[in-house]
Amino acid sequence: MAIKSKRPMMKETVGAQYYAFNVPDEDGNVDLENYEQTVKTDVVKQIGTTENGETTTVRASGKDYASFNNISSTDLAVEVVAFPQEDLARMRGETIDEGGLNSSGGVKERPYFAYGKVVKLVGGGVRWDWYPKCQLIENTDDIATSEESFSEQNDTVTIRAYEFNDKGDNKNYVDSTMTNFPEGLTEEKFFEKPIVTKEDLASAITPTA
Repeated sequence: MAIKSKRPMMKETVGAQYYAFNVPDEDGNVDLENYEQTVKTDVVKQIGTTENGETTTVRASGKDYASFNNISSTDLAVEVVAFPQEDLARMRGETIDEGGLNSSGGVKERPYFAYGKVVKLVGGGVRWDWYPKCQLIENTDDIATSEESFSEQNDTVTIRAYEFNDKGDNKNYVDSTMTNFPEGLTEEKFFEKPIVTKEDLASAITPTA
């Protein structure tokens, strides 16, 4: 059989980020069918991804028989030039008073939200990711004095994506370089609301009346 050559597309740049706060059910648990309106911001400089988990190797007859990789969560370190302050305060679980005073620190219950990101490939390809169940883990808030020439003063928000189904998945994505990329799908359609199931994707492509 002849060898088949492939020329994969290289990454070109990160695109926009998207997020949507989850609306909990009556018992305060995550409701994967209920999110607030999706927010889009074009503020991302770079995103570092770290998978948290462990690999278990099964040995039999004196050799490795099989390996199982269990990813418990994924951390996204998102460097941004700015971030909507009210949304960041909500992600941090801060007390936001109607009178204008905001209180931070102490033990706070942080809300869950879905997080989406865009990866653009050289040649026009794209990958669109949704992480349906996330929490903010930490964020930086550094500031330095201004100089004669402008310099960026960026911050990093670290987001942890948790498993959202009984398979242990923590991300759903589509990739335009793969043969199963849905025809008619656009970035706007994909990120209109978090994609949790294959039915959500089908609905995004062809909205029901």
